This record gives sequence, C-alpha cells and structure tokens, in this order.
Amino acid sequence: MIPTLRSQFNAAFHESAYSELLALLDRRCGGPIQFPVAETPIFVPRVLLEEMAEQGSMLALYLIADAPYLAAARKAIPDGYCVPNEMPHPHFLTADFALVRTASGELASRLVEIQAFPSVFAYQAELSSAYREAFSLPRSLGTFLGGLNEATYWDLLGRTILGNYKPEEVVLTEIDPLHQKTFSDFHLTSQHLGIPLVDITSIEPIGNKLHYRDAVGRLRPIHRIYNRAIADELIARQIRLPFELAAPWEVEWAGHPNWYFLISKFSIPWLARSGQFPVVPPAVFLNDFLAGPGRDFLAASGVPLPDGNLASRVYNELLLKPLFSFAGKGIEFEPSQIRLEAIAQEERDSYLLQQRMRFEPTIETPFGTTQAEIRILYMWPDGGELTPALSLVRLGRGKMMGVDHNKNQRWVGGSAAFYI
Repeated sequence: MIPTLRSQFNAAFHESAYSELLALLDRRCGGPIQFPVAETPIFVPRVLLEEMAEQGSMLALYLIADAPYLAAARKAIPDGYCVPNEMPHPHFLTADFALVRTASGELASRLVEIQAFPSVFAYQAELSSAYREAFSLPRSLGTFLGGLNEATYWDLLGRTILGNYKPEEVVLTEIDPLHQKTFSDFHLTSQHLGIPLVDITSIEPIGNKLHYRDAVGRLRPIHRIYNRAIADELIARQIRLPFELAAPWEVEWAGHPNWYFLISKFSIPWLARSGQFPVVPPAVFLNDFLAGPGRDFLAASGVPLPDGNLASRVYNELLLKPLFSFAGKGIEFEPSQIRLEAIAQEERDSYLLQQRMRFEPTIETPFGTTQAEIRILYMWPDGGELTPALSLVRLGRGKMMGVDHNKNQRWVGGSAAFYI
C-alpha cells in the first residue's frame, strides 16, 4: 500500500531470499513452520496501523465498561468453563481488520473479529525480524506499535505472562503443545521467558493446587498459567481434564479463560447495535434474525437481503458464524434460509449473522493483487494499560485468509507489516 516500497521489493525479490527466510525461522522456531509463510511482508503507512489499534482499544474498553453486556456474555459461557478468580481485564486481546472499498471509493478498515485470547506474540516478533534480515529491509521501517521497540516488547510480554512469579512457577499450557501448528510460538515463548511447555491434560491436582512435572519428572506447583488451550477445541474433542476448570484452584491466569468468551464474536451484535462504531459491520444473533427484529435491523443498516419465497432465499451478503470458534472454523458463506432454520432452536443463540465484507485487493504480487487481513495484538499486564504491541498479517486471494481457502497459491499466508 506504499507503492514505491512495494515495487522495490517485488523488483528485488529472489527465491534465495525467501529460502533464507524459511531457514531462519526453522532454526529459531524449533523446526519447520507448520503453516504457510508468505513470500512478502506488506508496507503500510504508520497512521493506518495506529488507527486500527485505536479502534480495537476503543471497542475493548467499551465492552469492559458495559455491565449489561458482560452479564449477558457471562451467561453464554458453557457449563464447566466459567472459571473463578476472574481478572478485571483480559491480559491479551486481538482485533482483526479488513480493508474494504467504500461507496465513495475510499479504502476503510472494518472489524472482522475481536477476541480476548493470546495470539502468536513470540512468533510474530521473530517473523518480523526474519523478514528484515532475509530481505535486507531498512532499519528505518517500523514494526512495533504503542511506542515499543524490540527490547521493550519482550519485556512487556514477560511482565504480562509472568506477573510477579519466577519462570519455573509459570507454565504455558495447550493440548499436546509439541504437535500443534503453533508450536513455533510456544517454543519461542519458552526460550525467551524460560517457562515450561505443559500439556494441559497432564496437570496434576493435589489439594487446592495444580502441579506439573519438570524435565526430570519432579512435581512442581503451578502459580500462574499462560493458557493457550482453546475452549472450543476442548469441547469439540470432548477432552476431560484431570482437574475441574470451574473449581477454585490457588492459581493465577495470564489470560483468564473467561475472557475468551467475554470478548469474542458474541460482542459484535452488541457493538453493531450500539450505533457508535462505524468500523463494526452490521451483525445480529441468528435467533434474533429468524424471529424478525434482527432481519429488520440488518435491512435498516443497509444490508441487501433477498425477497420472494422464504424457502428459496439465499443470503449472498451474509456470513453465518459460530460464536465460540477459533481460526475461522465453521464460518459459512451465503447461507440459505433452509440452512438457518435447520439449526436447532436451542442452538440458534450460539450463531451470528454478519454482513459479508469484500476485502479489497491492495498488495501487488507476481501472482496477482492480494488481499490483506491485519490483526492488532494487544497486551495488558497486571497494573498496566491496554497496549497495542504489534501487527500480524494474513495474505490471501480466496474467500477467506485461512489455508483451506488459499491452497496451492504463492505469495499468500502469514506475513508481517512494516510501516513508515
């Protein structure tokens, strides 16, 4: 989106530099990256990222201050997943934005999703560094946000995850972390902060405390958990943990599990109905749509909806999304009336319908103009402030940015943003 930098990068590109990028990541991340890495970063004006960062912060702070919203969101937490000792704010937040073309022809950002859950904070910092090194990018190009640099970024990440504890008293938990696609991030986090990786299914409860086994098999108490186990995966795989999440354990959470539900896709219809945030596309809960008021709201918001025979309607301008899924799982394009009504009555409040946003292709590549989804990564340490820290980029030419929608393509996948 900065034409001179884009054309310079494309003209100087060599496959050997891309190979070096992958080799750097392999060496530093504990093995080959398990998802596509784009051949290119993007180059954007600093003001664009700062505007997105400000929008995401405003949305999060609005939700945290909205007691009726939080009460409704808390009721939506599944049985057995409402965890005691909830922190007054999330430690981590991500806000995903699309770039769309407005009716007046201008580029504008629109919220895709907002989620109070950790992302690949360690990996993304390493990816940005590897792009700079492999492609000899100028040091004058910035990557970190919120006034941070590389040193203060890692310091903030350490304070947010560790709190007041020693590294050996804190664990990073996930389901089988050594075999997750995001292992690279876990590895880097462990290396930088000195915390162990622990399979959440191996945690041992004794009394009112939780424990893990260290590298030599010694039982150690856990004082703080950097949780990366996604609730919907635990539910979908019917994983029974050796401890009850909802029990009052003597443990702190870096990323309290409740916030995964409290700031999530559940918030988007509430934000849309507030009328305060043009960045949020119109959205409603499925049960509200089928009952009538939700459909009326979307129509009044300017979303084109089909008329005619109800049974034959297809909603080309809507997306159907499950509320508590991650990484784009379960999203359906152009749902039909028949499909919507086939969802059981008692499950309809677990879905939303959102206006479909058509990403504007803005990145010139040798394989065609490519779309970018930009995620802002935030940290909020104990006693600190919500801080935008870094951006994460996904490039794609399919309906969505995920791997399944961009198979067998070049110059797509995970990327990073550099700004001037």
